[in-house]
Amino acid sequence: MRDWSLFPVEAPGCLGHMTETVPSSPPRSVEDGPDRPAWRGWAAVAAVAAATFTVVTSEMLPVGLLTSLSPELGVSEGVAGLTLTVTGLVAAVAAPLVTPAVGRLDRRAALCGLMLVLAIGNLMSAWAPHFGVMMAGRTLVGVGMGGVWALAASLAPRLVPPPAVGGATSLIFSGVAVASVLGVPAGTYLGEAAGWRMALASAGLLALLVALALFLLLPRLPVARAVRLGGMARLARERAVRTGLVVVALLVTGHFAAYTYVRPVLEKISGAAPALISALLLAYGVAGIAGNFVSAAGAARSPRATLMAISAVLGAVAVLFPEIGTSVLVGTALLVLWGLAYGGVSVSTQTWLVASAPHAREAASGLFVGVFNASIALGSAIGGRVVDALGVAEVLWVGGGLALAALVAVTLGPSPAGGRE
Repeated sequence: MRDWSLFPVEAPGCLGHMTETVPSSPPRSVEDGPDRPAWRGWAAVAAVAAATFTVVTSEMLPVGLLTSLSPELGVSEGVAGLTLTVTGLVAAVAAPLVTPAVGRLDRRAALCGLMLVLAIGNLMSAWAPHFGVMMAGRTLVGVGMGGVWALAASLAPRLVPPPAVGGATSLIFSGVAVASVLGVPAGTYLGEAAGWRMALASAGLLALLVALALFLLLPRLPVARAVRLGGMARLARERAVRTGLVVVALLVTGHFAAYTYVRPVLEKISGAAPALISALLLAYGVAGIAGNFVSAAGAARSPRATLMAISAVLGAVAVLFPEIGTSVLVGTALLVLWGLAYGGVSVSTQTWLVASAPHAREAASGLFVGVFNASIALGSAIGGRVVDALGVAEVLWVGGGLALAALVAVTLGPSPAGGRE
């Protein structure tokens, strides 16, 4: 069966080079059929969600391990922080490149291979006798992360029936939110109990198990035509796609500019005691998981309205936090609202891009993941500059301003699918 997701279409708002018609139903796996039970599709979706959980956990693990790994590797904590920065930057570059690189390779095989790359990267990092080997391992983690996320983000329509695509997409992206709430804290706890090498090795073993699950649970997912890098560049110039990528860049950059410094914000503005911070961040994470599923339902009906609401809430929370978040109670309420709104960013922007490019879902997903990860690095860098030069209140204003700019972009930009939502 042909994978129509990689073929261009003739649709309003698309460029002239797109000429092939898209069938009314989404592309399906070659193993679809009346005898294939529905639970197999959802089991495959769960395996893909486990993959997104694993790649994000692997990326973020050093956050809780820096103080223990830096002395053993003979570097400062600031230098050790490059283990996170480099992984994100490599993922940003890898995401739009991996899809063209794997060509027409069956997507089940591609995902399994990328999970093995992730596993090798984690295990190499766990073994690292010096910082150079650690950075090589983290580079492999970035390649695996960028590739897995780029391919996984577009798979839901190939695994479940059309009415279930929204729920399947939200489940796949829930792996991102759950990694922040459970994966990273669990890795940090394991690092404290058994050492940072054991934490990284456990991430490698988890990647191996997920690779096996993908092999066993995913159907064969062939493609009829490879994605070309030039085609991705042309896709990025389409108005609705370009609007979606701008919104991703503004929201994610603004969020990480501010959220990177959420602990000093809570301590200095809200007066939260250090012992309370972990509980507050857990509440934020739980709200983020809820926001993922709530926003998925909303984005399935109207990506524009959902992203307008998300942008408005994020902008308002960040701008108002220094003014009204001066107590623990109000600060906690604002933090939960922040988590609820930001939890929907990934699934809502992905839905926008898929609706904007139904003819090229994998290419759109590669662009999405590349911009997303580059924006994480940019946001953290901007936030650091602002905090050092001005302070934590000002970094919230910067984050809020970028979110409100995203609101303007969503409001004024073209709707996905040439005006259809």
